[in-house]
Amino acid sequence: MTATVSTPSSPWVIATRESRLALWQAEHVRDLLQSRFGRQVDLLGMTTKGDQILDRALSKVGGKGLFVKELEVALEEGRADLAVHSLKDVPMEMPEGFILAAVMEREDPRDALVSNKYARLADLPQSAVVGTSSLRRLVQLRARRPDLRIEALRGNLDTRLRKLDEGQYDAIVLAAAGLKRLGLADRIREVIDTNDMLPAAGQGALGLEIRTDHADLGPALLKLAHEPTWLATLAERAVSRAMGGSCSMPLAAFAEWRGDTLVLRSLLGHPEHATLVQAQTEGQPRSHAEAEALGQAVAAQLKAQAGPQWLAAL
Repeated sequence: MTATVSTPSSPWVIATRESRLALWQAEHVRDLLQSRFGRQVDLLGMTTKGDQILDRALSKVGGKGLFVKELEVALEEGRADLAVHSLKDVPMEMPEGFILAAVMEREDPRDALVSNKYARLADLPQSAVVGTSSLRRLVQLRARRPDLRIEALRGNLDTRLRKLDEGQYDAIVLAAAGLKRLGLADRIREVIDTNDMLPAAGQGALGLEIRTDHADLGPALLKLAHEPTWLATLAERAVSRAMGGSCSMPLAAFAEWRGDTLVLRSLLGHPEHATLVQAQTEGQPRSHAEAEALGQAVAAQLKAQAGPQWLAAL
């Protein structure tokens, strides 16, 4: 692994995907770093395999890690100092030599219904076509509205909106955070309550990844961290890690603070029929290890409820 040699005046370089949302996220981090440390920060735009492969489901071609790998190569080769990710796209196991140096304050973690015809999910008529690329959303939609036609939807946020506007779908389901960050909140017809659709682990949060040997950058990025979000997403990601979760597993995990208590909810869908198992726990974690223990406890509940045949089917 190439060591980074940096001086106080040399710019930090952020590796980022080139989608409009990814660039917004990288620019947001760049602006914060420049304003707080007076350091020049440059962007290195990249196109990942996840951006290039649009004709197949992510679960069939390698998962969400396809959005991350090229950025990690840039870090490894010393062409970039950090990478900014949507945390829900970051694999649960970090490659050797890389760490998440910080998790930033979360935007709205919920899913959103976008439609040019209908104001709410409940208003969709029988056999309406709903677009999503997420198995997590699919199983929850199927459990709530088995009459709907769920069709695959790939591409960046603008591509997905264009496909909706062309009439390919009656509605699509997207993360509310991305729409809000790009000033597209007016496209949202309904922000779906977490009781009706539980989010993905890490949804709405940004993760900052660096190499473990980049000692000078880690303490700076910690100043951008939001500890309540970090603890919540650690609990969520621990559920997915314990379940062996990937985008090929219809799994949701969401933790929210209620005062000093962190309430963690999770659900697992079945690959063949509209059945869900759900689990919940709560605690007052004060350390990363305590937050991860909550996630492990919820995963144990899910495994016990689902049973070996269900898990084998996944």
